[in-house]
Amino acid sequence: MNRFPAKSLYLMGNAAIGRGAVKAGVSLACGYPGTPSSEILSAVAASSDPARVHVEWSVNEKAAMEIAAGAAYAGARTLVTMKMVGLNVASDPLMSLAYVGVKGALVVVSADDPGPISSQTEQDSRAFGDFARIPVFDPATPEEAYEMIQDAFACSEKWHTPVLFRPTTRVCHAYAAIPDEPLPPPPAAAGFAKDPLRWVIFPKFSRMAHERIERRNPEIGKEFSSYRFQSVEGSGRKAVFAGGVSWAYAKDFLATRPADAEPARLVRIATPHPFPDDFALAILRETDEVLAFEELSPYLERELLRLAGQHHLPVRIRGKRTGDGILAGENGIDTARKYIGAFLGDPPAAPAAPADGALAPPPRPPVLCAGCPHRAAFYAVKRAMRGKKAFFCGDIGCYTLGNAAPLEMTDTCLCMGAGVTIAQGLARVEPDATAFAFIGDSTFFASGITGVVNAVYNGADEIVCVLDNSSTAMTGHQPHPGTGRTLRGDVAEKIGIEAVLRGVGVKTVVTVDPLELPRAEEAVRQCAAEKGVRAIVFRSPCVALFRPTEVVRTDEAKCIGCGKCIPEIGCPAIRCENRKALVDPAQCNGCGLCTQLCPVGALAKEARK
Repeated sequence: MNRFPAKSLYLMGNAAIGRGAVKAGVSLACGYPGTPSSEILSAVAASSDPARVHVEWSVNEKAAMEIAAGAAYAGARTLVTMKMVGLNVASDPLMSLAYVGVKGALVVVSADDPGPISSQTEQDSRAFGDFARIPVFDPATPEEAYEMIQDAFACSEKWHTPVLFRPTTRVCHAYAAIPDEPLPPPPAAAGFAKDPLRWVIFPKFSRMAHERIERRNPEIGKEFSSYRFQSVEGSGRKAVFAGGVSWAYAKDFLATRPADAEPARLVRIATPHPFPDDFALAILRETDEVLAFEELSPYLERELLRLAGQHHLPVRIRGKRTGDGILAGENGIDTARKYIGAFLGDPPAAPAAPADGALAPPPRPPVLCAGCPHRAAFYAVKRAMRGKKAFFCGDIGCYTLGNAAPLEMTDTCLCMGAGVTIAQGLARVEPDATAFAFIGDSTFFASGITGVVNAVYNGADEIVCVLDNSSTAMTGHQPHPGTGRTLRGDVAEKIGIEAVLRGVGVKTVVTVDPLELPRAEEAVRQCAAEKGVRAIVFRSPCVALFRPTEVVRTDEAKCIGCGKCIPEIGCPAIRCENRKALVDPAQCNGCGLCTQLCPVGALAKEARK
């Protein structure tokens, strides 16, 4: 039941987090876009006064963390947002910041993506909080996220430490009623007080700080034991421990069990680190058997095993390590029914019968959008390099989909910015091949420039292909340094990719529209004929940023059914029907790439009606 008054706003979880941060008095918020966290900063901007709250898309997560740290040193309440893999990028300053501490408050939102739904790994930020020795908050619903983010700021300010806030995809993207209450302006920051013994990290001071952290964390754990979002429901000698959205699934399942079923307690751990030992111990002492129901790592299971062993409790702890939970992926009501039901001795649930006449949905593999300029860039490189040995090193973004048939132009993909450097390693071992590195415009600024500098400095042999569609398209079209505008829409200094490439020493830099196929192919051939570090900037805007004025149509009388357009580029707007290549005008964005492939001129552009 919603505990909030009737006057509410229906918000996405991320919007609730952003609004909660404004309610808590945040005065600086920054981060780097990454699903499932991307909407948080936009919500902060929408809910705050630009004159009082600075909000920015930073060039990457490391920069965002350091900017927020500087403001927190001066006594401000600050917020940093990212997805869990972005926390890896920000880990260097975060680990030191845990020792140095803050004067105001610094809350780090690291949105985890069990599944994974839109990520390259299933990283568990709870373990990262333990590793950094900082407090962790684990919201279960958007409503709780709104309130809990405010508690996270209070915790950070009280204990002078960065705090990790860990929503997951289902919390970030769910909708709920959030109270429509006044949002006060942020309090005035006290200002920066020079104190080298505090703000300058040295080995001697770090050892002292580490000792202080280890003495402090048990105190925070005791405080967390009485935290309002820790909860226990039900009765009996068995208990299910859960946190985050897994707790919500467990609660939903337990509510469906018959009244005469074996009773059980449902225990909510809202702050996994420092672990609320006193709260958990009180339950362990009254139970015979416990199930840790959680996603990703067996974090709760480990903590419960530690407590039971430390206090010599005769309680059996079950979880992922005992085969009583999924080893990867998301929990849900089905996994709750399977594992919690088995733990409580419920009979196995019968598989749901399909509805009469129901058909399974057809598979929908992810593909590049119809008219996406990345398809044209990949195809130009593929045509130019046919019959030649080449490696195609990809990166994180929409263009990762270049790996799909029929393009098959992504041989490697590791992490953001790695395509530029992976290509260098491949070229060192196989110098007879041409190494290509594909990277997006936003990723170039975020993590690609370092790799290019390394290539120039160490005399690498590679072709860097910057796929510039003037947007951070995959995560929601956020601006970046190459767009000339900021998060709030202000005009900013536009940083030219070509100028950066030349500035770090790349001698050959060619810019071309990939939708002009002959010119794009020629640019690839020109660069392939050279040695050293050279670059091609394939520049054409994302199709989602403009309304197309043209569409491609088929002259069925001319079409010979050769099928060249479909298996060559794999555009989802083209289908084969009665041996004719037909274009779906609802999907076509009029890029015209297919018209440049048709050998008989059966495909042609015309004005969209």
